[in-house]
Amino acid sequence: MTQSRSFTPSSTVPANQMAATGPGDRTGCPWHTVKAKLREVGLRPTRQRMALGWILFAKGDRHVTAEMLYEEANHAKVPVSLATVYNTLHQFTEVGLLRQVAVDGSKAYFDTNNSEHHHFFIEDQNDLMDIPSSDVVVGTAPMPPEGYEIARIDVVVRLRRKR
Repeated sequence: MTQSRSFTPSSTVPANQMAATGPGDRTGCPWHTVKAKLREVGLRPTRQRMALGWILFAKGDRHVTAEMLYEEANHAKVPVSLATVYNTLHQFTEVGLLRQVAVDGSKAYFDTNNSEHHHFFIEDQNDLMDIPSSDVVVGTAPMPPEGYEIARIDVVVRLRRKR
């Protein structure tokens, strides 16, 4: 029989709430590390930010949509709305904890690896995979309009199975 516990910031996080998909997925991100990450970038470590941050960063580098994180939060008994998940993901992106990767006009992924790299998008699985930046050579970048600078260049290579 599985014990169901609520997720509170004062409790230690139970191992059964990690919701990892395999033994190699648990890289660990202690509660105090999440709090330090948030404080370092100037975000107040609220209960919901802490819980969502722990869920996001406990499994190492990965790509999630707001809907995926919302499902994981519900599975971990974190009381949070989808709107709060969206807001938190955008706040984390604004302060550099995440990178937003737009794949289709209607779908955005959030990447916990904010280093310089590119992505494969596997169309039939709706999944992203990292490509090291050294594996992609980008030619001359266009000149940005007056008053703007290029923040970064993202390359998304779409993949499908051979027919």
